[in-house]
Amino acid sequence: MKPATLLQFAALSLAAFVAAGRAAGDSVVVRLGTILPSGTAQYSLIQELGETWRRESGGTVKLTLYPDGRLGGEAEMVKKLRIRQINAGLFSAVGLAEIDPSTNGLQIMPLTFRTWAEVDYVREHVRPLLEQRIRAKGFEVLFWADAGWVRFFSKTAAIHPDEFRKMKMFAWAGDARQFAIEEAVGCQPVSLETTDILLGLNTGMINTVAVPPLIGLAGQFYRPAPHMLDMNWAPIVGAAVVRTDIWEKIPPDIRAKMKAAAEATGAKLRERGRLESEEAVKVMQQHGLQLHELTPAADAEWQELAAQLQPKVRGAIVPADIFDAVELHLKNFRAGHKE
Repeated sequence: MKPATLLQFAALSLAAFVAAGRAAGDSVVVRLGTILPSGTAQYSLIQELGETWRRESGGTVKLTLYPDGRLGGEAEMVKKLRIRQINAGLFSAVGLAEIDPSTNGLQIMPLTFRTWAEVDYVREHVRPLLEQRIRAKGFEVLFWADAGWVRFFSKTAAIHPDEFRKMKMFAWAGDARQFAIEEAVGCQPVSLETTDILLGLNTGMINTVAVPPLIGLAGQFYRPAPHMLDMNWAPIVGAAVVRTDIWEKIPPDIRAKMKAAAEATGAKLRERGRLESEEAVKVMQQHGLQLHELTPAADAEWQELAAQLQPKVRGAIVPADIFDAVELHLKNFRAGHKE
């Protein structure tokens, strides 16, 4: 080999070596925890997002998933997020509230929303402010999602609020304010992690749990609690977040492609989650679940209870400005979509 050629070969080899070292050094592993059950279509969509990220980043970004609440309940996973044991999470508003309580405005306002169109409208109008507040806490929102309407599953048939007040009701562990409000309206809350719900139902620690049907099916809660009140109490709304310091390690051009892919995944998750939630009810009915429809009298009682709860929620669970913004946007939506 001629000297000039040898020098060119050496230079190319060195450049390739340096490039490879740089690529290896810049690789990012996004470790995401969630209570979302594996084996569901929604979980598959998250896996597909991971593959898209790997492809868009040229293999430098890897998404590693920890589903099924393997890392504990949402409050516990947020703690792991803060101490860097994981660096991303897909949470409901309950988990997100551990980062900033503003997200409670999309979920912890009982009987506020009537349709998914209302949920979508309000979310899109308040999301810039929500994402700003989450970013101020050191996290970036990747996408927003939801998982169906919260329904009440119980060990015995019940349709009136007074019937549920006699039962021991699941409450999210670590949420002292929600616990206090449930007590204030005469309920008997029992704080548990989501991973302990089935055990609680089987052992009698709790008699009723309010979760979306998809979770009721995946967690098999309907077996020890085979009665479901057919009432849309509140939507389960959530988001995927990643630590800002991890997100900013990814080059801006790649990050933009990854964010677009995440947004598309969020839209698919919302569509799939709503469909699967209703399908889950049918599956559970085939295996013994009994649906109980509201009577006009019972509906009026629940509306009265919700009205009693709103002043306790505003400012205590949902920041007052977010609470008011949700009500304002909802009023505007309904004014333009009169039935």
